[in-house]
Amino acid sequence: MTDVVITGTGLYTPEHAIDNDALVAAFNTWVAQENARNAEAIAAGECEPLADSSSEFIEKASGIKSRYVLDAEGILDPQRMRPKLPERRNDEPSIQCDMALKAATQALQTAGVDAQDIELVIVGCSNLERAYPAVAVELQDALGAQGYGFDMNVACSSATFAIETATNAIASGSVKRALVVNPEICSAHLNFRDRDSHFIFGDACTAVVLESKHVATALEQYEVLGTKLVTRFSNAIRNNAGFLNRVTDSDPLAIDKLFVQEGRRVFKEVCPLVAKLITQHLTSLALTSADLKRMWLHQANRHMNDLIARKVLGVDPDEIQAPIILDRYANTSSAGSIIAFHLHREGLVSGDIGVICSFGAGYSAGSIILQRV
Repeated sequence: MTDVVITGTGLYTPEHAIDNDALVAAFNTWVAQENARNAEAIAAGECEPLADSSSEFIEKASGIKSRYVLDAEGILDPQRMRPKLPERRNDEPSIQCDMALKAATQALQTAGVDAQDIELVIVGCSNLERAYPAVAVELQDALGAQGYGFDMNVACSSATFAIETATNAIASGSVKRALVVNPEICSAHLNFRDRDSHFIFGDACTAVVLESKHVATALEQYEVLGTKLVTRFSNAIRNNAGFLNRVTDSDPLAIDKLFVQEGRRVFKEVCPLVAKLITQHLTSLALTSADLKRMWLHQANRHMNDLIARKVLGVDPDEIQAPIILDRYANTSSAGSIIAFHLHREGLVSGDIGVICSFGAGYSAGSIILQRV
């Protein structure tokens, strides 16, 4: 089997940022309007008044201080409270293809690889903007890449699952070079009128170039020592939007057609699942937690990351061991752990070991153990 290395990463960050104060101001304006509209019913005890949000509540609950989004104006409009993204013609590049091109170009430049030498393109993300044709095939065409491409969705674990798929294709000799891209438009499936989750998500796109070690020329390379994936069915995180909505006569604007979760249950069930996955993965490779120099974890919640890292390492992690980017990016679904890897791998030297780990809806979790070459 051929050794596989990561030789380049890329990151597209939208130009619009919304901090907690701005998000809370829009939410609380909407709350005031709704409570005024329902004042008689509230006074009669027929319904409860909606509660305000606050920046302090958001940061304490999640560690999030800000987020990047494709459109801020629509989100901050109390009459709309969702991004406003104009529909594109069929002969125009799709939004996700545009995002992917920017991240992929950076990753290819870092790897020193021409797009025409890529033989496999995988687009993995929580929500694809259309059923078909695949965004990956559109991206393949836009880049001038060769071979084949396909889309995949394993929610927040889409990046790690795609990296394993690409790694296996290279290791088997099927292809020499692959590109994994994660264009996440999380703001489009977030209910900005839900106090418990209106602050969770942001938008971003990441890209990773993987190559057969014998053809890689990049100065900075990370060998994939192993990959390990796990799924467990759960309804604790769910989004019921789908192509059957129109034939089941369900309300396309119903709350369940957006992101919904049972936060406390997710915390209780996912943290031990992920810590066990990483620990068992290390053991299978004759490694221990003491060998880990860096943990690039999924960026959903600061408390989850701290607990998982503590369970794996046996000590409270510092921000070098387990870097945090969700304070400024929020939860970018599958892109989160890759953003952490992209921005926080300084100081690692040849032989150092780290783990990219995702976890999310499904439940799904993925562990990619790397060693700096």
